[in-house]
Amino acid sequence: MENKKKRRWGKRLAGLLLSVLFLGLSIGETAQASSLPYDTYNYDYWENIVFTPSAYVPDTSVSGVNLGVGAFSSPQDMCVAPDGKIYVADTGNNRIVVLDSTMKNVEKIIEGFERDGQQDTFNAPYGVCVSDKNELYIADSENKRIVVLDENGGFVKIVDNPTSEILEEGYVFTPLKVSVDYADRIYCIGRNMFEGIMVFDANGDFTGFFGTIKVQITLWEKFWRKLATKEERSKQQLFIPTEFTGIDVDPGGFVYASNVDPEGVQAVRRLNPKGEDVIKKGESGNLGGDILISMSGIYSGPSIIVDVVYRENGIYSILDSKRGRIFTYDREGNLLYIFGGLGSQAGTFTIPVAIESSGERVMVLDAYRGEIITFIETRYGNLINEAVSLRYDGDETQAVGKWQEVLKLDENNELANTGIGKAYLTAGDNKTAMKYLKLGMNREYYSIAFKRYRNEILKDNMNFIMTGILVLCVGIYVFKRIWRKKKGKEAEGGIL
Repeated sequence: MENKKKRRWGKRLAGLLLSVLFLGLSIGETAQASSLPYDTYNYDYWENIVFTPSAYVPDTSVSGVNLGVGAFSSPQDMCVAPDGKIYVADTGNNRIVVLDSTMKNVEKIIEGFERDGQQDTFNAPYGVCVSDKNELYIADSENKRIVVLDENGGFVKIVDNPTSEILEEGYVFTPLKVSVDYADRIYCIGRNMFEGIMVFDANGDFTGFFGTIKVQITLWEKFWRKLATKEERSKQQLFIPTEFTGIDVDPGGFVYASNVDPEGVQAVRRLNPKGEDVIKKGESGNLGGDILISMSGIYSGPSIIVDVVYRENGIYSILDSKRGRIFTYDREGNLLYIFGGLGSQAGTFTIPVAIESSGERVMVLDAYRGEIITFIETRYGNLINEAVSLRYDGDETQAVGKWQEVLKLDENNELANTGIGKAYLTAGDNKTAMKYLKLGMNREYYSIAFKRYRNEILKDNMNFIMTGILVLCVGIYVFKRIWRKKKGKEAEGGIL
């Protein structure tokens, strides 16, 4: 008896300690969020803004000055190489600055290369990326070419002067952003190139356009264009394809490309090898950053998405230059979290132009300040990332524990409730799945759980239902027989 009491008190004490721990962590998250120079929020099912704990917080900022190489001048791009080194396109200084993985030391500065025995230099290098072979691709914009160097800075090849019947006569090739896949295919965003992403094969030959975005003209716009005079039509908006702004390639060869979207609905695409957009848009159907029309009335006008980075396990982030926000989505198009903002305080930006990630760090390049601002994940962000990664790997059971921890920090998190609901649905617990999917406002999966639960109830009670139907049928039959006999007797009595 004494041992039972000791065990009971031991359990109570352990429960109390765990409660205090979770309370402390929640308070820590709240205090941390309140000290941030920006709001952290998400959108609920009704598109209302819901404030959340912070998923990422500012860590450090790195500039050319504190690295000892002179101030960066209007840098426009950066990338993380397979070996963890960070390459910065220091556009105004006509150089590429290479940092080690800690971002505390400069590995080297590339200001030119030797070609055919002569020294060649860059002119406003705008974009940069590193292939799986550690070859460096530079969008040498004002020299109208893409330069490819090996990992030691040695010359490999030049890609320039693309020729094709599908290119307009007199087109001037000005590469802005560049990326490369596992087969050394080069994807390039060109200035004033609205037909799509330019693709070059491993030899540097232009093969065509990729992922062209078709602009749909409404019937109303067609009607008014027919009625308008020639002068009025010339003043109207030109219906030309949308321009791409950023590009990244995932390990599977799918191209993630950000684009200008005046409607604020879809500012990122996932393009398969055929150039078809196969991205999933989630419950909201919105992949454009801040929702254009919010019932909260806080924001108006769409985000301007300037870059995209594929991170891991289906997670990707896009960068909004209009409000300095970073929006992160999972493979299914669900908005996971939002952080960042414009301003002069640490952790904010002036003119954000590029985004990258390395491990648990997210990095943003600010062209105006000439700085790289880094963010690290909080416990809240880590739990969401791990839960999404576990689900991506098919481990629903382990994901449930992570989502439950998320709910302790953010009890109204619809994504966490949906994640738990989907896990229970996979496990066959349809009743519990309905509960969480309802809290997660996920109509699609709630309907699936409801149908399965209904069929489950019918199956479990089929014997009772059939017995009831049989008894009812027999009862009706007996009642009709008695009723007919009674009517017959009444008729005979009347005749007599």
